[in-house]
Order: sequence, then structure tokens, then C-alpha cells
Amino acid sequence: MLVSAEEMLKKAKAGKYAVGQFNINNLEWTKSILLTAQELNSPVILGVSEGAGKYMTGFKTVAAMVDAMVDSLGITVPVALHLDHGSYEGAKACIEAGFSSIMFDGSHYPIEENVAKTKELVAICKEKGLSLEAEVGSIGGEEDGVIGAGECADPDECKAVADLGVTMLAAGIGNIHGKYPENWAGLSFETLDAIQQKTGDMPLVLHGGTGIPEDMIKKAISLGVAKINVNTECQLSFADATRKYIEAGKDLEGKGFDPRKLLAPGAEAIKATVKEKMELFGSVGKA
Repeated sequence: MLVSAEEMLKKAKAGKYAVGQFNINNLEWTKSILLTAQELNSPVILGVSEGAGKYMTGFKTVAAMVDAMVDSLGITVPVALHLDHGSYEGAKACIEAGFSSIMFDGSHYPIEENVAKTKELVAICKEKGLSLEAEVGSIGGEEDGVIGAGECADPDECKAVADLGVTMLAAGIGNIHGKYPENWAGLSFETLDAIQQKTGDMPLVLHGGTGIPEDMIKKAISLGVAKINVNTECQLSFADATRKYIEAGKDLEGKGFDPRKLLAPGAEAIKATVKEKMELFGSVGKA
């Protein structure tokens, strides 16, 4: 059974660890992440971008697949199915499709419009028992066409959105999606600390978890980050393992690649990546 992310994130913030959000793109990714979470007794959040949702033929398909897989695999750890960087329309579609957690990314709107749209979604999510993530200050890089330079959020704007009753808040602190450039200035812990001072017990979210040094991850957790998103690192490990399998020429004696065997090395690589991140975030054994 899918659950809201609210309880797992409250526990994480109080316990000074973070729950990992790992984006899914197909059955193999989903299965790998769920089995790893169960093995490590860790709560987990499955992230779905709008692009990935379309690729998997729609949000209803995704919700049905994940819900059935949780049941079929005997998964007992808390699992939230979360829309990642959702539009206003996408958020409403995922609510109807059966997602248990929603992110509305209104960071590209003027703050007044971001507040108005977030406030409406807060009411809907509370009525249905879903968790809601909001964003202030766009995250650098590109996510489904939303491009941000990695600016730092205004702590007062963060408080204004947090006070609407959202479950968690993603605030830009210099983080970016994708690989970090060599000249990256690093996370602004001064901004993060100021945001936590304004938002109190609100669990904070760190997007762009791939490539952030371990010491920065741990410091961010100490300053209120309770959810960390990882996508690029899984993509890279999956692609590298699959490439090596193909280059090894294991084509079943010229009969063509068995898709199940072709995807198996990538799935194992994702398991290893997820395990490494869960250990770093401190969520192992916290289900």
C-alpha cells in the first residue's frame, strides 16, 4: 500500500537523517529500488517526472504498476509514489491517478501566483491524505523543460509558502540537476540555515543529489534536509552497466539480446547506487 510521505519525513527530520527519492522510468528501475529499500529496511520515495509518466503511458499506469508491485513483492517498508517537479495540471492529474505524494513546482511563477496555486493544492491534498511538496527558488539545470540557474531562495518567501500547510519544501540553495560543473560554488549553507530558522519543523528537500560531496550532504541533513532526490546517478550507473553488457557481446549465440538479460546488469547497478545513497543519508533501518 502506498503512503503519504508526511510521516516518514517528520521522523527523518527529527532523527537527523534523510529519506531518498529515487526517480523511476520503467518496471526494472522500480523493482530494483523497492527490493533495495526492503532489504535495508528503509522508507523510500519513488519519484516520477511528467516526462517519465508520459513514457510509461500515463500516471494511471504508473500508479497501478507501483501499487501492484509493492503487493506482489511483499514490500512492507513505507513507500510513497511522488510526482516530481509537477505542473499545476500535472499535480491534479496525479492526484486523480492515485499517487500518494505530489510536488507542485511553482518556482517559475511570481511568488504571489506560486502561493495561490500552492494554497489550492494544499486543500485538495489534505482532503485526500496526500503529502505535498512546494518549491521556492528554482533548482539549477533542466528538469522536464523547467530550467533554473541554481539561485538561492528568499527565506521570507520560503516561510510564506511553508505557512500554507505544505508537507515539505524544496528551496534553492545553489543545487542543480544533472552533473555539477567543475566551477560549481557549492551549497549555500547560510541560506539553508536561514530557511530552517524561518520554517521550523518543516522537512526540507534537497534536489540534485547526484555529485554533491558527502560532507555537504551530511551538513545539509544537519540543517533540516529530510528528503534528498537522486536521479542522474541512477541513470549513469544503469547506462554504464548496460553498455558493458552489450560490449561483452552476450547476444545469446547470435539470436539477439534477451531484453530481460540485457536490462539485468543495469538493474543490479541501480540497486548498488540506491544502497550507497541510503547508507549515506542514514535511512537504513528506519522504516
